[in-house]
Amino acid sequence: MIQDLSVLDVSALPVLFAATETFWRFLGEMGDVLALGLAALGSSIGIGIAGQAAAGAWGKEGRAGRSLSFTYIILVGMPISQTLYAMIVMNNMRSVFNSAEVAVNDAGLLLGIGLATGLAEMLSAWMQGLIGAAGIRALSDSEGKGLAFIIIAMGIVETVGIFAMVFLLGMIPSVA
Repeated sequence: MIQDLSVLDVSALPVLFAATETFWRFLGEMGDVLALGLAALGSSIGIGIAGQAAAGAWGKEGRAGRSLSFTYIILVGMPISQTLYAMIVMNNMRSVFNSAEVAVNDAGLLLGIGLATGLAEMLSAWMQGLIGAAGIRALSDSEGKGLAFIIIAMGIVETVGIFAMVFLLGMIPSVA
């Protein structure tokens, strides 16, 4: 059914376009929030997994009458760095939102950058926690032998988080 366009009320168009701009800006800013939120989730999971392994190892060492190893704290804490990497990306993305035109025009890109950053950092931290947990069990069983190898393995996963941060920082549109 074709409607008569001569009766179209165009007075509502500015409101419609303003709502559209707000929607696109919202999507872009959602990417900013997702970057940090997902990374923090991954860091929490990784730290939790490694922390549980450390608690078990300390219990085993205590029962055996050995002194408790402080080294495990290093492996437990390593997944937190991915939250920092996401925060760096998030802070750089914030500058884009000062320019409404760039924020609206590149909203999909900003959402994608935020989501990709969050997922990359989340999974990097999570896997780092799994490696840290296995490393803690190995250190406990071997009475501390092999720490350097475990840190190297965790560092390889850390590198994925660093690469994600660096590459995605390069994708953030510049505000002229």
